[in-house]
Amino acid sequence: MSSSTAATEQFPVRVFGGPTALFEYGGLRFLTDPTFDGPGDYPSAGPTLTKTQPSTVGPADLGPIDVVLLSHDEHADNLDDSGRAVLADVPLTLTTPGGGQRLGGKAQGLADWEFVELDRPGGGTITVTGVPAIHGPGAREEVEPFVGEVVGFILTGAGLPTVYVSGDNASLDLVRQIAERFGPVDTAVLFAGAPRFPVLFDGQCIVFDSAQAAEAAQLLGARRVVPVHYDSWAHFTEGRDDLAAAFTAVGLADRLDWGHRG
Repeated sequence: MSSSTAATEQFPVRVFGGPTALFEYGGLRFLTDPTFDGPGDYPSAGPTLTKTQPSTVGPADLGPIDVVLLSHDEHADNLDDSGRAVLADVPLTLTTPGGGQRLGGKAQGLADWEFVELDRPGGGTITVTGVPAIHGPGAREEVEPFVGEVVGFILTGAGLPTVYVSGDNASLDLVRQIAERFGPVDTAVLFAGAPRFPVLFDGQCIVFDSAQAAEAAQLLGARRVVPVHYDSWAHFTEGRDDLAAAFTAVGLADRLDWGHRG
């Protein structure tokens, strides 16, 4: 079976702009980093974030969500006011340990390699493992004081594909560790976009650029890659064309799945 045929037979992923995607896996519906507020400026503890495009849907269009996979709660381009309202109606939000404390309620933090088991509607379980991520170049102790902690996720289950949701990760070394434990991966939802701020880390990327996303796909042995978080915000410096070129350069263009819009 060719990789492109394999990709078309995978479960569909709906993408709404920014980091927000929706997919059904093992009978449960998962939503990543909910962001539905309109375009405009969003002040933060660091640089002001500017949203340039609206989400393709609103919260009312989502239907019931079983689990939110939240990379982190501290930046408006990963969780905004509308997204926080969505969390109130979701049975479980998985996020960073600090985020679990800040959000409270039905939010649960996952430390590195910590996991939870979720009951599937038809019997059996899904395991969601929190995997390490760093939101910038360098070691955690150098990065987290400026941008906070982030988390990624691995989803596994008997008879189910292995899914990786990277969150706002900039570390290929961590991807290698994840691949050693869980690879090859069937579907990788990779946050990309090469976001940069002149005032942070001398303008270095704080999430993967396109070439790094392609290298991550290689390390993971990913059968399919769904890129997210490369559009709708002014701080992204690389978009869809850059991603397509980077994956083409390493012979992985047929692994790309741009998701179902809306």
